[in-house]
Amino acid sequence: MPGNSRNVSKRVVSKKGAVKGSGGKRRDTLKGRGKTLPADERPWHKGYSGTEKLPEKTARKQDKERKAAAAEGRAPKIGQPGSKDTTWGRGGGRGTPGRPSAPQRGRGGQFRTGPRVAPGRRSNPTKEGPELLLGRNPVVEALRALVPATALYVAQGIDIDDRVNEIVRTAGDRGIPILDIGRQELDRMTGGVLHQGIGLQVPPFAYENFDDLLAASLEQTAPLLVALDGITDPRNLGAVIRSVAAFGGHGVFMTERRAAGITATAWRTSAGAAARVPVSQVVNLTRAVKQAQKEGFTAIGLDADGDTDLYQLEAAVGPLLVVVGSEGRGLSRLVGETCDLRVSIPMVSDMESLNASVAAAVTLAEVARRRIYG
Repeated sequence: MPGNSRNVSKRVVSKKGAVKGSGGKRRDTLKGRGKTLPADERPWHKGYSGTEKLPEKTARKQDKERKAAAAEGRAPKIGQPGSKDTTWGRGGGRGTPGRPSAPQRGRGGQFRTGPRVAPGRRSNPTKEGPELLLGRNPVVEALRALVPATALYVAQGIDIDDRVNEIVRTAGDRGIPILDIGRQELDRMTGGVLHQGIGLQVPPFAYENFDDLLAASLEQTAPLLVALDGITDPRNLGAVIRSVAAFGGHGVFMTERRAAGITATAWRTSAGAAARVPVSQVVNLTRAVKQAQKEGFTAIGLDADGDTDLYQLEAAVGPLLVVVGSEGRGLSRLVGETCDLRVSIPMVSDMESLNASVAAAVTLAEVARRRIYG
């Protein structure tokens, strides 16, 4: 017989036809679900007011969880609406780290989490997604600072030193899952970035509130803050934070948009200093600079063509705000006009300008020298 009519597995039952006029959908599935509830009426939203009656389904789930927790002798996994904090940083929660995403076996039997990253490419996690802190010093600093973590990745066959021993011991004491994976697998997860055989998966970074950062700095004898005007390279951001920590600064702030944030790269460049230095994001940098000026700060903008010599800066001993411009265009017009002084760094050669993080480090070092030796 022609064709594959002798195939015993051939489908002989025809498909049921779609209902005419409904696009294959039944009438009840075409009905709308009603209006979207506002945030203060959604129990799972952080803006929930707590005054609205819980939906019946949500109430049943919470009651079931409470009974299960009581039977097992543990605290229930539910809390006040909107109280869940899965971020880290000086401005975020420092609660017990959550469980990692279910690992999957890759080649060679190693475990992995999340999607693979092709060799030679780097993943760009969103602000809502987890981050991988890489390198032994950054991971040690993060664990010492009690940064919430969801998993520790240790490459097989790495050289064991005191830092690795401390990392594994601390992670074990805190109940952080430790996953032993192949070095090639860790290379794929990090996109080829230098990791020294160690990676710590953490929730998104939580920034300090700017008003709190400003108020805390004013409690110091000689407050010192750094504002970043359009720094887009996370390595420059990390280097500036490291310099602020080294020379006695009390905080860093930058804009939320069109600027680098605290990523794994910034954290690694800071060598963990982001755990000790408050970092804040503001909507409008000019407005934030003016707010600091009202509190008594002298705002100085670093400018290669500035009229004030850094080594003649008398304002260094008082409350000081150092504003660092972007890598290419320097200070923006409005921010530059808002600054009290335009400060230049004298250079022996005819080099046009310094890297943004280097200029910040030189300035902070001079400010620290003046404050220590007069």
